[in-house]
Amino acid sequence: MVFTANKGKSVTIRADGRTYARHAIQTHFVQVGESYIELIEKYVKPLWQPGDILSASEKVIALCQRRIVTEEQVKPGFWARLLSRFVHQTSAGPGMGLPVKMQFAINTCGLGAVLKAAVRAGLDKLRGVHGTFYDLLDPEVRGLDGFFGRDIPEYAHMGIRIPSKPDRVCDEVYEKTGIVMMIVDANDLTAELLGRSGQLRDRTNAELLALIADNPAGQDRQLTPFILIREVA
Repeated sequence: MVFTANKGKSVTIRADGRTYARHAIQTHFVQVGESYIELIEKYVKPLWQPGDILSASEKVIALCQRRIVTEEQVKPGFWARLLSRFVHQTSAGPGMGLPVKMQFAINTCGLGAVLKAAVRAGLDKLRGVHGTFYDLLDPEVRGLDGFFGRDIPEYAHMGIRIPSKPDRVCDEVYEKTGIVMMIVDANDLTAELLGRSGQLRDRTNAELLALIADNPAGQDRQLTPFILIREVA
């Protein structure tokens, strides 16, 4: 097969002294409630070889699990609108700069915890330390995606939460398809490993994330939620 990369990305990457090729697998626009097993059977299985690793976007798994929240369910209040004004926006998107996302944080963690995190984050920012706000709150807050329609209009009024039991999902995929998989939450700034098949548990997070360090899936409308990774000579 011919490995292809998204625009601006490289097919190959060096990690731990080895070279790996990554193939960006394009799918249809996945809807809420689809089956990730059927998606993998359709798009990944025909390309799969023993020894390959599949990197799956957390977003596609969460959509299949119906892990979404809508604007109707999260209505920003006074504190959400106030706190969101002080959030620095990055190239990855506005994040907690959106009142609806800040309200989700308040609903999930409680106003007291969010206020404490905001104060600590402000003090740390003066010292050049970033990320404190998310570090002090539930992983659900860091992982909330969507509510932003610049690149994907369908997500303008819908938030996508992190997948439920990602390790179990990866084990299920292996049991039903034979494919070894990891689930990642990545953008062009950071990457986080959320889950992995049992066959990958002897490898560190850093080793696995090094395979997708440049975010080969992209963060716009590439429709490539699956990245097939293969070691090459």
